[in-house]
Amino acid sequence: MHYQEADGEDGSSRAPGYSDVEDSRAGTRKDTRWRRPPLVNAASSSTSTEFASSRAGVGLHILFLIGSVIFFVMLWKAFAVSTCATCVCAGLVDRRQGATSSSGVPQYFQTEPEVYAGPTPTGSAPFLAETNPAPFPTVSYIPNSPLETQVPISGNVNNSNIFQLHGQLSHYFPNPDGFGVKEYALPKGSNISWLNMLHRHGSRYPTTGSGVFQFAQKHQNLTGKVNYQGALSFLNDWTFKLGADILVPVGHQELFDSGVLHYYQYGHLYNNNGSKIIARSTTQDRMTQSAEYFLAGFFGLKWTQNATLELVIEDTKGIWNNTLAGYYNCNNSNTGVSFGGTNASTAWYKTYLADATTRLANLAPGYNWTATDSYNAQSMCAYETVALGYSAFCDLFTYQEWEGYEYSVDISFAGNDAFQSPTGRAVGVGFVEEVLARLNHQLITEPTAQVNVTLDSMPSTFPLNQSLYFDFSHDTNIMSILTAFGFKQFAKVLPQTHIVPRDLIVSHLEPFAARLDIELIDAPHPVLATRNASSPYGHGHATRYIHFVLNQRTIPLHKSFPECEERDDGWCELSTFLKVQSSSLEKAQYDYSCNGDYPAVPYGTLTNGVPQSSQNQVLIA
Repeated sequence: MHYQEADGEDGSSRAPGYSDVEDSRAGTRKDTRWRRPPLVNAASSSTSTEFASSRAGVGLHILFLIGSVIFFVMLWKAFAVSTCATCVCAGLVDRRQGATSSSGVPQYFQTEPEVYAGPTPTGSAPFLAETNPAPFPTVSYIPNSPLETQVPISGNVNNSNIFQLHGQLSHYFPNPDGFGVKEYALPKGSNISWLNMLHRHGSRYPTTGSGVFQFAQKHQNLTGKVNYQGALSFLNDWTFKLGADILVPVGHQELFDSGVLHYYQYGHLYNNNGSKIIARSTTQDRMTQSAEYFLAGFFGLKWTQNATLELVIEDTKGIWNNTLAGYYNCNNSNTGVSFGGTNASTAWYKTYLADATTRLANLAPGYNWTATDSYNAQSMCAYETVALGYSAFCDLFTYQEWEGYEYSVDISFAGNDAFQSPTGRAVGVGFVEEVLARLNHQLITEPTAQVNVTLDSMPSTFPLNQSLYFDFSHDTNIMSILTAFGFKQFAKVLPQTHIVPRDLIVSHLEPFAARLDIELIDAPHPVLATRNASSPYGHGHATRYIHFVLNQRTIPLHKSFPECEERDDGWCELSTFLKVQSSSLEKAQYDYSCNGDYPAVPYGTLTNGVPQSSQNQVLIA
C-alpha cells in the first residue's frame, strides 16, 4: 500500500553506574600494594632478627587488613552505586507506569504497556568506527554528526548535499529555500499567544515489505551465484542489517532536539500552574516514542508532570477513527484509484535510472539487475545512513540521479496524497476540522470525517483551553492535511517525464521529523502588509493573525488563499482564514472520496484532491 512505502519509527543503566564508581575511586584511591619488608643485616643479633620478623609479620597483617577493608568498601560502593542507578531506571519506569498505566486511567491515556504498537523488530547496532571509509580525499559536505555525509558524488560540482535529496527519507534539516517569503520578527508590542504543532515521527527503519526488503531478499537468494565487480564488489560480503518500522537512534535525537528547540521558541506558552496539557500521538511504536522524546526535550525527563500523552489506536483495518493516520479510515486511499503517484513515479525512475541500471547490471553478471533494483539501492542508501551512519550504496549514483530520486518522491506524494489524488483532501480533512474546532473553542460532537468523536467530544481528551497543542503524525498524512487546508501552492501537476521547478519538494516538506507550527499572533493594531515601513502598524483596533511555519519557514497564506491579504510576512487575519476554512469539509467530499465507486484516472488528470466526478463542483466552490 502506498502509505506504507511512503512512510510509511536504551541505553543500559550500567554505564552511569560504572562512571560514578570510577569517579569515586579516583578520588580516594590509596596505595595498597604489598611491599617487601626491609632486609635485616646478617650481623644483627637474633633478637633483632626476631623483632624485625615479628614487626614485618604485624605489618603484613595490618596491610592485609587495610587492603581488605578498602576492597570491601569499594565493593560496597560499587554495589550501592550500581543499585542506585538501577533504582533510578526502575523509578523512571515505575513513575511512568504509575502515571500512565493505573487501572483508574482510561486506556487512551496509557503509554505502557504498549497496545497496537505494530511491528517492533530492531536491527544491528551501527559500527561506524569500522565501516566509515573517511577521510575522503575531497569533502562534498560537512557532516551532521553522527551520520557520515561526506561521500564524494560524481557530478556534484557545487558541493551540494545528496542527503537532502532523499525525499521523505531525508534526515531532518530546515527548509533551505523557503516558500516564497522572507522571515520577519514580530513587531514590538505583538505576541504569539497560541500554537498547534503537528510533527512527523523521527528517522526510522524501512516499513515492512518495502523495496529495500525486496532488494535484500533477492540478494540473499543469489548468494554464491553472483560475483559482484567494481563499485558493487562490497555486495560480495554485504548483509542486510536493518530492522523494521521503529525509530533509529538519530530519530530519537531528532525529536528530542525538536522538543528543546520548541521549548526555546514557545516555552512561554506553557502555563506552569500545576495543570497538565494533553499531547496526542498514536499507539504505533515509532509514533509513541517520537512523542515521548519530544516531550522529554521540551519539558525534561519528568515530562509526565507537565503533560499527558493521549494515544489514539492506529491499526491497519481502520476500525478506530484516527485523524493522525487518516488513510486507514479512507478505504479508497488504499486501492488502485489512489495509486496514480506510484505509477507515475515508477515511469519516471525507469527513465532517469536507465544509464545507472545499465552501468550496475554490467557489474553484477547473473543478477538480472533492473531499474527497480537501482531504485531500491538508492532507498537503501537513505535507510542505511540514518540507521548505521554510513552506506556504501550512496556513491553508486551520480548527483543528477539523486536529483531524479528526489523528483520521483515528489511525483509519488503529489499523485497519492496531495492534489493529484482523489483522496488527497479527504485523508487530511479530519485533522483540519480538529484545528478549526480548537480555534473556535468548540468540541466535535457529530460524526466528522475520520474524527474520533468519542475523544473529541470531551474536554478531558480534547481540551479547548490550552495555548500549546502537540500532535504527532505521519508524512503522507501531513501532506494530505496541507491539501485539505487547501494549500494550492503545492497543487502544480508534476510531469512524469522530466524535472520542473516546483514548490512541492518532499524533502523540504516532509523529511523525517518534519514539523508544522501554526501560530496565532496578537497585535495591538493592524500590522502593515509591507514590513519595511518605518512604523509596523496602521490605524485600527487589535488584530489577530494566523501564521503557518513548515520546517522553520513561513508558508505564505495569500499564495493559496486570495481572500488573505498579500503580505511580506505571509500572515493572514484569523477571521479571514476561518471564513476560508469553513468550507474545507465540504470541499473534501469525504464520504464519496473515501467510499465512492469511481474509476482510476491517469496521473495528472486530477488537480484538486478529490475524484474527477466531484472535482468541478469543488473548483466552482
